[in-house]
Amino acid sequence: MNERPTQPEDWECCESECSPCVWDTYYEALREWNAEQKAIKDALNTPQTKEQDNES
Repeated sequence: MNERPTQPEDWECCESECSPCVWDTYYEALREWNAEQKAIKDALNTPQTKEQDNES
């Protein structure tokens, strides 16, 4: 399991509207991390092993 992205410190943003800003990069990484966590959770909650056992 990947670690949650680390939020930038206030001093890391220069407030110059950079593209991408450290905050843009952080929020994109956070969205990806959240999607990965949801996929892992969904996979763990899916009764695939029971379905496979019934097919045998």
